[in-house]
Amino acid sequence: MSQPEHPLLRAVAPILDAVGATIVSASEMAASDIPLSWDGQVVGAVRMLALHGALDRLIEGVEKELGASLKELSRNDKQRAIRLLDERGAFMLRRAVEDVADAMAVSRITVYNYLNAIHR
Repeated sequence: MSQPEHPLLRAVAPILDAVGATIVSASEMAASDIPLSWDGQVVGAVRMLALHGALDRLIEGVEKELGASLKELSRNDKQRAIRLLDERGAFMLRRAVEDVADAMAVSRITVYNYLNAIHR
């Protein structure tokens, strides 16, 4: 769906962009989509991204936000990247610590140390 016409769809569009979801029309709605109702009528639906590739998308978002690949970041920016990834739920995903450590070119222990410092 290109530009949402209904006010509800326009209102939620920035939130959905931030989490990587999309708006689909009511006629395109699938069983796994989340319907959006207005005065008892479905005006569209939210389609979430599949979990497959979620960590890569989260990493790309953080890299874009910080202006460099994780590997190229300074120590302070790597700590900031870990905080951002943690806030966005990245470490709930299986093998996330290992994959983030590889992307940063640091050890798993370093990632765990950054996480421990955040949660203290």
